[in-house]
Amino acid sequence: MAIVKPFRGLRPPREIVSSLACLPYDVMNSKEAAEMAKGKDCSLLHITRAEIDLDPDIDIHSEEVYRKSVDNFNLWQKRGWLVQDEDPSYYIYAQTMKGRTQYGIMGCASVADYLNGVIKRHELTRPDKEQDRVVHIHTNNANIEPVFFAYPPVEELDTIVEKIVRTEKPEYDFVAKDGFGHHFWVVRDADTVRRIEELFATKVPFTYVADGHHRTAAAARVSKEKGDNNPFHTGKEEYNYFLAVHFPSNQLKIIDYNRTVKDLNGLSPDEFLKKLEKGFVVKEKGSRMYKPNKLHNFSMYLDGKWYSLTAREGTYDDNDPIGVLDVTILTNEILSPILDIQDLRRSKRIDFVGGIRGLKELKRRVDSGDMKVAFALYPVSLEQLITIADSGNIMPPKSTWFEPKLRSGLAIHLLE
Repeated sequence: MAIVKPFRGLRPPREIVSSLACLPYDVMNSKEAAEMAKGKDCSLLHITRAEIDLDPDIDIHSEEVYRKSVDNFNLWQKRGWLVQDEDPSYYIYAQTMKGRTQYGIMGCASVADYLNGVIKRHELTRPDKEQDRVVHIHTNNANIEPVFFAYPPVEELDTIVEKIVRTEKPEYDFVAKDGFGHHFWVVRDADTVRRIEELFATKVPFTYVADGHHRTAAAARVSKEKGDNNPFHTGKEEYNYFLAVHFPSNQLKIIDYNRTVKDLNGLSPDEFLKKLEKGFVVKEKGSRMYKPNKLHNFSMYLDGKWYSLTAREGTYDDNDPIGVLDVTILTNEILSPILDIQDLRRSKRIDFVGGIRGLKELKRRVDSGDMKVAFALYPVSLEQLITIADSGNIMPPKSTWFEPKLRSGLAIHLLE
């Protein structure tokens, strides 16, 4: 059963929360982060993307960037922009997008659960990104940003959350620049805190990493390093836990996660299109943007034109939880055999674009010359994700995109 602990959150005062809270570090580049933080001296981006305070040409993984991050983190606390709660608490974090609201419970997940399989994953991590988060967590001695988890719905947990939301005023309540609403309650009642912990420990057999595999894996590595270096290690220290927001799975929705590729592996566009015909029915759609409309249908943008690619029978296996996935078809039929991208986790020739950015972003990247071809996929379902995680299988990297993204900075978990 799942261990989800209350913790003493390090949080911003209400009057600055909308300026301090920010999107996760990995959904933007340095230039975008600098633009988002413009005019917001207290933005958490000065901690999660500290390179924005340094020379624009600096290596974002350099020691100077991590040192600037912890300097800012300490300064934010000194200035009172981050203040720790006195008592261990849970927090209710609700998000509203296009009239739909999902309600999560923020608490600390257990590294032991991750290592023994109670926390289930569905993707492998990219080594460079995982190492970056290890250093960031270690340097700041804190989980600055939460992980996004799903869990099988529990009626009593839903009832507890509904009562708090209905009867108590939120600690934070703001609409971000992207139009998404963020609502946050502190669970202060000791009996309620105790009951939430009991319900996870008795009613939730597994939790699932929805978004944040790198932060989760990094937290586990940091925990092991700290434990190995602590001669009095008991397993109860704060570094044995990491920050996560747990949402009932029936409230969540996955959107598409798309791909762009830098080159055609030496092929001309015509040669590339000819090779695609072996595995797909290829139909040119012209200059009008085309979005996949069902499973096994893909959208492709190449040389100023959009195409519909429909996978031929035999390229997928609807009875195999991995073989049925469109990300698998794309990898097995195009990326690997035609474009010679053999390791999606390490290749520098491929990039991944969240569906929230839309087809326009795929078109922009190709038209700019940065990329040669783009592929849009039909979204994976949450049922598919859970089936894969339960079976112990692993999806190809960057298979799912959850929206809205958790805002970082509403509460931070200190490891000491």
